[in-house]
Parts: sequence; structure tokens; C-alpha cells
Amino acid sequence: MAIEVRIPTILRSYTDGAKTVEGSGTTLDELFADLDTRHAGIRERVVDGDQLRRFVNVYLNDEDVRFLDGIATKVTDGDNVTILPAVAGGAAGAKPRPAGVAAGWRAGR
Repeated sequence: MAIEVRIPTILRSYTDGAKTVEGSGTTLDELFADLDTRHAGIRERVVDGDQLRRFVNVYLNDEDVRFLDGIATKVTDGDNVTILPAVAGGAAGAKPRPAGVAAGWRAGR
């Protein structure tokens, strides 16, 4: 048995398009190092030095690892790891909505 890792679309170029890959290790750090042996470059897209990149979220069995032990979080066979890049922003050049419009809507006008 191995650890299943769900790969986001943006990183699938490292996994030849695979949505999920399998790896092994006793910690997330070891898991990402193991994945990098077969999918070169993927680790550096997820890890920066000795911690997860700021805009990459990693979940172990649906729990955010930032609230566990981060990159040192223990993993075991049968676990599921999901890599999920943080997404933010809006339309470039979008004009802010006038304050009165939002206030009028809340007031039921």
C-alpha cells in the first residue's frame, strides 16, 4: 500500500497529466522527496526550503497540515494527501463598486 497524492491541474505537467500519484515516506517532506524521484521538479513547486510554499495548501486526509506539523507531518500507508494551490484575485482593471450601491442593497433599497 502507498500514499495517494492528488495533484492539482497546474502541477500535472510534472506527473505527465496524472491526477493522482503514489508515493512513500514517513513525513510529508519524505513523501515529496520520493515523488520528486519520479516526477522531477514537483517538490520545489510545493516546498520552499524546509517549509511549504506560502500559497500552496496541503491536506492530509482532509486536514490542513499547517495546523498539524507542516512539512514534518507524519504520514502512513493508505493516507490521502491533496495539494491545492491558493487562488485569489479578481478581474484586472475591474472598477470598485461605489459604497452607496452596497449600502443601498443591504438596506433593502
